[in-house]
Parts: sequence; structure tokens; C-alpha cells
Amino acid sequence: MRNKYLLPAMLLLTCSCGRFGNKDQHAGSKRIVCLAKQYNEVIYALGAEKDLVAVDLSSTYPPAIKALPTVGYHRALSAEGIISQEPTLVVHDNNVGPEQVMQQLEKMKIPMKTFADSVFTIEQDKGMIRELGRYFGRERQADSLCRILDAQMSEALANGKRYTDTPHVVIIHFGRAMNIYLAVTEKSTAAKMVAWAGGVIPIGGNKGMQQVSAELIAQADPDVILLTDFGYDRLGSIGKIKELPGVAGTKAARDNRIYRVEEHDLIYLGPRTGANVLTLQKLIHAKQSE
Repeated sequence: MRNKYLLPAMLLLTCSCGRFGNKDQHAGSKRIVCLAKQYNEVIYALGAEKDLVAVDLSSTYPPAIKALPTVGYHRALSAEGIISQEPTLVVHDNNVGPEQVMQQLEKMKIPMKTFADSVFTIEQDKGMIRELGRYFGRERQADSLCRILDAQMSEALANGKRYTDTPHVVIIHFGRAMNIYLAVTEKSTAAKMVAWAGGVIPIGGNKGMQQVSAELIAQADPDVILLTDFGYDRLGSIGKIKELPGVAGTKAARDNRIYRVEEHDLIYLGPRTGANVLTLQKLIHAKQSE
């Protein structure tokens, strides 16, 4: 009689271990929480994402990353959210906070690692890609990504020599709040990419992004306006965007040269920077190509 019930009990125990015994497929292996959008993009490009268990809210590329849990915005993190993922490693780029959260993680002796955290040139970009490649054992893939990046940047710079115009480009981030715009300045990574594409950002400032008034947008009178995805989608149509104070009278509005761009294509350098610069060229020089 005991044997009669022993087999079903063993089967039930086996099934329970498979479904509930482990937290998920990563249990018992590396569990990486990565809090830097540029690192996450590189990790996926390298094909090294299998140990990622959670990311920060700003990590939105590639689309597959949206299937992972998030632990908050990288500068407004929750210790509980990170700890709940039971990480064996937290990766960040030093642009994280609040400080007390990071101190709490250190006190709990959760290992943390930072790769290249100052990436403002293509050479630094390639250095970051190769550093991540070495860490994840994907050196060959990293070299391939760097070769593609070099080829695309060479193509973009060669294209730039053929353009006769230098369009003024205003990039508006997150749309508008009370007639105050959050706009990208000449100090930003996006400004570098616009320059490589053969354009110029006409808005100055000490930070990469800052609030500017509708009047300043009007005074800049850009040839091209780029709206990041959130603001563009919230407004819903070119017609609505052209009605915005400061935008309505610009050359960009008159010539219908207002375009939607993905935030993650412009705010950091990564493996797709060359491709993103080529895309920018097509947008900002579209009038010359007509």
C-alpha cells in the first residue's frame, strides 16, 4: 500500500521543484541587474543577455529588454526592488542614486561593477564595447560590432563632405509642460551626433538637457525639429505639434520638417551610433535631397 502512494508523491515533488523550487530560470546561476541603458544595449548586441534578470526604466533598447522586470529609474532607485531580484552582481555606470540606496547595497555586500563610464567619442564607445566583450567572453562579437561602427561612421563622415547645408536642429525631449520645453543643448551627446550628421544644435547651456522657453525655441528658428518618442506620441499628430507656442512660426513648422525620433537613439553612444548618425543625416538633409 505504501508503494502505491510513493510514486505519485515523488512525481509531485519533482514537478514542484521544477516550477516553484527555483525563483526563475536564472536561480543558482549569475543574476545580473544592470542599471545603465548603454551597457544593456551592448550586452544584448553581444548576445550576452542570458544572465540579466532586471534593468532600470531608462533601458528601452532592444525591444526584447522590455520583457525584463525594472527596478526603477537609475537616479531614483529602490533598494527593495533591486534586492528582490536576488542579484549576484549589480552593474552601473556611476550615474545612479540616491546615494543611500547604493550604500545599502554595499552594506549588504552585493557585488557591483562599473565599466567605461565616460563615453563621449567613438574611440571611447569602442573601448566600452570591447571592455564588456572581454567581461562576458564575447571578444569576437565585440570586435565585429566595432568594425561595423567604424564602417558606418566612415560612411557618415564621407556623406557629410557632400552636403552644402548645415541645418539648425532643435531636439525637444518629453514634449511640453506649461509652455516650458526640455530641450537638448550643444553640450549633449545628441549634439555630437547631429554634428557628425552635418547639422548644428543652436541651443546653448551648461547641461546636456535643460528647460527652455517657447520664446527661445522661436528665436532659434530651427530648420528641423526632432521630438523624442514620448512627447511626439503624446501630442499625436504633426498638426498638434505645429500649433505649439514657439514651434508654430519656425522654418521647421513651415516646411513640415518635424520628425519623431527614439530617445534611446540619441542620448548615448553605443553599438548603433553609426547607424543612428546615418539615419539623422537622412532626416536633417532631406530638403537638400529633394
